[in-house]
Amino acid sequence: MRKPTLPEGLRAAADALGELGGAAIVIDPKLAIVLATRQAEKLLGFSVPVGESAPRLLCGNAAKRPVAEALVEGRPITALIPHPGSVDARRRIAVRSSPLGPQRARTGWLLLLDDASAIDESGPVLFHGMWTQDARMKQVFRIVERVAAEDATVLVRGETGSGKELVAHALHALSTRRSGPSRVLNCAALPGNLLESELFGHARGAFTGAVRDTPGHVQLAHRGTLFLDEVAELPLELQAKLLRVLETRSVVPVGGRDAIPVDVRFVSATHRALRKEVDEGRFRADLMYRLRVIPIFLPPLRERVVDVRLLAEKAIEELNEKGRRRIAQISPAAIEVLERFDFPGNVRELRNAIAYAFAIGEGPILLPADLPPELLDPEIVHEAPRPRERSGPVVARENLSPEARRIASVLDRASGNRERAAQVLGMSRVTLWRRMRELGLATERHRR
Repeated sequence: MRKPTLPEGLRAAADALGELGGAAIVIDPKLAIVLATRQAEKLLGFSVPVGESAPRLLCGNAAKRPVAEALVEGRPITALIPHPGSVDARRRIAVRSSPLGPQRARTGWLLLLDDASAIDESGPVLFHGMWTQDARMKQVFRIVERVAAEDATVLVRGETGSGKELVAHALHALSTRRSGPSRVLNCAALPGNLLESELFGHARGAFTGAVRDTPGHVQLAHRGTLFLDEVAELPLELQAKLLRVLETRSVVPVGGRDAIPVDVRFVSATHRALRKEVDEGRFRADLMYRLRVIPIFLPPLRERVVDVRLLAEKAIEELNEKGRRRIAQISPAAIEVLERFDFPGNVRELRNAIAYAFAIGEGPILLPADLPPELLDPEIVHEAPRPRERSGPVVARENLSPEARRIASVLDRASGNRERAAQVLGMSRVTLWRRMRELGLATERHRR
């Protein structure tokens, strides 16, 4: 039974809001509806009850509840949802939430509604934490939705910072295993002996300090999903053991004798081409075919420039909620700088650039001067090393690739400190060290 509709005393306020915002709903901090405009009721096809829970009204019993989840977590969102007043599954409405008042003294939310049929298909889409308006990324989202229900192994290929882990989380969240555990293990973050124990577990007495039986990530992901990031970095001897797990659906812990049955869906990710790794003898062909049943390729940010402004604005929205500075807009000149830059660190590096701008700049407009120096001057990577940093073997800058020159320049400005350089580049310390080795930059002066 529906609760009473909007009292006449608030109808004038709702009508005024309708003149300004069209189809809109105001909710209080507890997410209960305070008022709704006539346009919102017309769009929904029913009278909006005052006091009703907005998540319940808009999302009902739907399995996917992006608006409800965002409101509960206290973050703004723009999303498409099934039309709550229609039996036609194809009908959808767009919902955009805007906070009322600062985070610590929030008085509620304003929800702006629109008919999705009136929205350009090239508009932005939010998919499990990933924003895009790029056609290729939207196709990736459709593939993820289709394969999530399958139990086949998935290999996600993409550069660092492109969103591989978010895709893995989406595959788990949309699968029949979503109520089970979701585990993540970075195969490049640990040496082989520790990685073996982390992945497969160990039995009591297997080595000094093994005082009890300890399950590894494979066991801990039982009836769930295990995401193996940077799987190409897995040592060959461990590749053979992982292949055995995939073939037998059981795991033998380090130092153990008995195989333990496991029910795990494996999702892997790499920035490398596994076929090339196989050709060069660094990866087993039989394991590649086991892991690469369904490949998903993520395009780098430089190939979807249309997303740069969208992602920058979304990063600003988040930082506005918790930073000392509030940015109302990005200047056209700053947008041009952002869209011109290649962002080797992809979305992660773009977000770091916006965080840098928040810390460095002042005022409500993000200006080019607020952005990191390497974005403003592409030639900055050609700077010569400072004399005090010339100890150890040095590779001539003119012989380096653009990425190598850029990394070397950032390392110079960070005085060789890889931790700080990794933060500037928008990648992990492990990823930076791996790229340095691959690009011939792993000299003694950069080993910190």
